[in-house]
Amino acid sequence: MRTQRSATARMPLAVYTLTLGIFCIGTSEFMFVGLLPQLASSLQVSISAAGYLVSLFAIGMVIGSPLMAVVTLKIPRKRTLLAACAVFAAAHAAVLFIDNYPAIVALRIIAALACATYWAIGAVLAVENAPAGRTAEALAMLIGGLTLANVIGVPIGTWIGGPLGWRASFFAVAACTVVCALAIKVLVVDEAPKNDVPLKSLVKTESAAFKNPAVWLALATTALSQAGIFCAFTYLVPVLLEVSGIPESLIPAVLLAFGLGSLLGVMVGGRLADNDPKATLLGGLTCLAVVVLLLILVARQPVGEAVAVFAFGAAAFSIGGALNARVFHLASGAPTLAAAVNVSAFNIGNTLGPALGGALLSRGWGWSAPLWAALGLVIATIGVALWAHKAADSRTLAAKADRTG
Repeated sequence: MRTQRSATARMPLAVYTLTLGIFCIGTSEFMFVGLLPQLASSLQVSISAAGYLVSLFAIGMVIGSPLMAVVTLKIPRKRTLLAACAVFAAAHAAVLFIDNYPAIVALRIIAALACATYWAIGAVLAVENAPAGRTAEALAMLIGGLTLANVIGVPIGTWIGGPLGWRASFFAVAACTVVCALAIKVLVVDEAPKNDVPLKSLVKTESAAFKNPAVWLALATTALSQAGIFCAFTYLVPVLLEVSGIPESLIPAVLLAFGLGSLLGVMVGGRLADNDPKATLLGGLTCLAVVVLLLILVARQPVGEAVAVFAFGAAAFSIGGALNARVFHLASGAPTLAAAVNVSAFNIGNTLGPALGGALLSRGWGWSAPLWAALGLVIATIGVALWAHKAADSRTLAAKADRTG
């Protein structure tokens, strides 16, 4: 049982296995951007048409996460997770036999639904399989899978796609996902008892958690923070090239620094969040605001900007575990739906942030405009996070008063 594991025990292999699944998902999502020219040429469509596939995937994640969480509530979580892996792998392997754009669109939507399902159910199982008192660290490890995808998966995927074509990269993701599914089958434990409750009652129970205003404020904190992070990150390379004057040949090294900073942030932030999630979240957001301001102030100093990019990665990824753990705590009676809606919140932020930055650039406000917008979003996030904590504390005090009264 999870409650019997010591907080000082090693993180079980099950959590690492679930992280491998996120690595596969992240590799697919991020390497897709690098393969767009190949894919567009192969399917005989424009780059912009191929780019719509990225947006469709994000929309599929936003809508699909809560939808699939509700649809699969009565199915054992481990079985749902294995099914998500199977569908995700099949959607990637199928590109070997398809050479038309509409079919690829359909496959990306199917893959997005499987990805959304994996994120939501995988988060719940990571918490179940983690030692007691290490919820945030386990959730941070899942986010670390995305970081590893950027640092390791994307370079390997694009390296495979170079000589062998984009379909080979997709097939490699499918193969990695199959390996992950086999490991999940063996290593991941699903402690949830058999559920004989009608689906309608389950949905009602899970939905009840969202009557708490603090849950919605926590979700808003997630969305706003990610909007700020991706408003800055999406346009970071043009800033490095056009403002900092860093040679194009050195850009991969600077992005590697971001990835290494992200890994550091995930590891440190996850551990700290289990001890004090409130302080970790507010401290991480404050550091993030300072670092984004630093990106603006030292933008014309190449070395300083490269160091700031490393710090940006660390600060941006230090809050992931705390964001997830906060929602799990506030909606403890609805872990599956809460995790799913939080996945949607992450993806809403990931979508709106770049859109805001792009809108500012299209108005001719210069390369620093997305960074200033990101700073504003992060500061707003701090305000919403404080509001969320106040709302949660007020609800806790009211509940105690009712019990003692």
